[in-house]
Amino acid sequence: MIPHEILKKVRRIEIRTKRLVSDVFSGEYQSVFKGRGIEFTEVREYLHGDDIRSIDWNVTARMGHPYIKKFDEERQLTIVFLVDASASGRFGTVERLKTELAAELAAVLALSAARNNDRVGLVVFTDRIEKVVPPERGRRHALRVVRELLSLEPVGRGTDIPLALDYLTNVVRRHAIVFLVSDFLAEGYERALAVAHRRYDLVAVEVTDPRESELPRVGLLALTDAESGKRVVVDTGGAAFRGGYAEAARRRRDERARAFRRLGIDTITLATGADYVEPLERFFRAREKRAASLAARGRG
Repeated sequence: MIPHEILKKVRRIEIRTKRLVSDVFSGEYQSVFKGRGIEFTEVREYLHGDDIRSIDWNVTARMGHPYIKKFDEERQLTIVFLVDASASGRFGTVERLKTELAAELAAVLALSAARNNDRVGLVVFTDRIEKVVPPERGRRHALRVVRELLSLEPVGRGTDIPLALDYLTNVVRRHAIVFLVSDFLAEGYERALAVAHRRYDLVAVEVTDPRESELPRVGLLALTDAESGKRVVVDTGGAAFRGGYAEAARRRRDERARAFRRLGIDTITLATGADYVEPLERFFRAREKRAASLAARGRG
């Protein structure tokens, strides 16, 4: 039985994202995420002007006059959300938790996928695989993905991105667009990213909170690592300490950004206190621009 509060949250997210899906992201989604390759549909008689390279010689020989193979674009896609539900995600100091922001992002993209008849799946992980929803089509299924994200109570507390990516490559055999949603407060996942990116169209979605980059000046402050439980008390009154904290956070962000660029992985960075529409639009525009550039080079 799904708690009433969870259903209310899903409904609020659906209402909030409905206009974005129908008016803002639907066209951009379809133009950016095109079908992969072509698929055979039928054989028909050759007509003047047809490409002779499409002639099916076996059927032609059998029928005594030319027939060609007809192909259509393989439009249907598989979208998979690989979502980090570790304890550090249950944190948020502005408006909402990081987990709630992840669910709302999934709603926008999953409902956009549903409008295009694409399949949507979900894998939730911590230091273990917590929940799997196999890819299916339809609005009801897209909302189920959001519901599962909001209602899940994880067993694990840590983060194991390589484990999640390895699991994905074993269960999703065909090409897919994979949104890896995490705060990436972990280490040792670059090799796993590289392997997965060779197989899938992998997009890294970094979910952040302002307090992970900057501390307020409030004097003594108790900080707890949500995943390990380690607790320290720090004095935020000193500018040197706050500056060192911000500088360490900046270095971690820069290292992640360099790793993603080196691997050729697209990124979307979201913050709990900020609108996610602009980062998503930037992502779509960048993808469209790159696709147009590649098409122009191909024609040249």
